Amino acid sequence: MALLESDVPIREVVTTDPERAKALENDVRAKILDALAREEMTIEGIHEELERRGEKKAETTVRHHVKVLREAGMVEIARLEEAGGGTLKHYKSNTRVLSYELPEAANETLAPAQETATAELEALIETLYAEHSKEIESVANEMKPCEYCETQHFEEFVVRKLLDDALLALGETGSFDGSRTDTD
Repeated sequence: MALLESDVPIREVVTTDPERAKALENDVRAKILDALAREEMTIEGIHEELERRGEKKAETTVRHHVKVLREAGMVEIARLEEAGGGTLKHYKSNTRVLSYELPEAANETLAPAQETATAELEALIETLYAEHSKEIESVANEMKPCEYCETQHFEEFVVRKLLDDALLALGETGSFDGSRTDTD
């Protein structure tokens, strides 16, 4: 006899490629991404910022973490500068990691907003498939299988990527700054 039996629904979906997932396995890299999202820095600057945040790492270790993030496409060289007969690289993150825990009552408080979002997204997804199903299916058919998954969800990944990129574009326009009104 089971002591507990529960139908556990999917509550989170993490969409990323395997290279980025591996890059985020280390919390120091998330801190580097956070620091570089605010401003460009050299390895020395990143090292100092990590120390300020309580992470005592050798500069060679910091350099390794930045290399992993660059290889994953999450950090880029923002500027090169001549310095002392060499070239000083300034890095900047092109990726923002949002890792928060919502307050306990958030689901209840946000339920009406969730209903609105679900209805609007359902309509948007119907429109996407009505107008762009060939493109979505074409990209999904070219994708490689997920190394972790037995069941593949290629089209779902493509649609989530489209929505995520749209949210990213809106974030760049200031749509999430909380100051928008109906007249904006």
